Amino acid sequence: MSELKAYFENAKGFGVLSTADTDGGVNAAVYSRPHVMDDGSIAVVMNDRLSHKNVLATKKAHFLFRENTAGYKGKRLSLSMLREEEDTELLHELCRRCKIDEEQPTKRRFLVFFHVDKDLPLIGSADA
Repeated sequence: MSELKAYFENAKGFGVLSTADTDGGVNAAVYSRPHVMDDGSIAVVMNDRLSHKNVLATKKAHFLFRENTAGYKGKRLSLSMLREEEDTELLHELCRRCKIDEEQPTKRRFLVFFHVDKDLPLIGSADA
């Protein structure tokens, strides 16, 4: 996991979190880089919207990250939800956009922790 932590601390790019509801209705939303915690879990700051609702319902998500480089470099992470926190000191410490949204102090945010079930490159697979 230290490799994954270093990757997301240094890589710049575009992330998409994909989720589904219990009926299989899919959703995709733009997200910033996830935070890799010391215990190896992935933490994502989520607003109180559809992606968060879907994760609570299914406990699953998929994160796609494309680096801002030539070609197609990045990661695809299959995720399983572990737990969440709301309005904690850690959430505010990790939140990159919280300072931008100070005009909306009542906006609900959650810090959702995931286990990485699978880590694949953006193109191809680990089996290839």
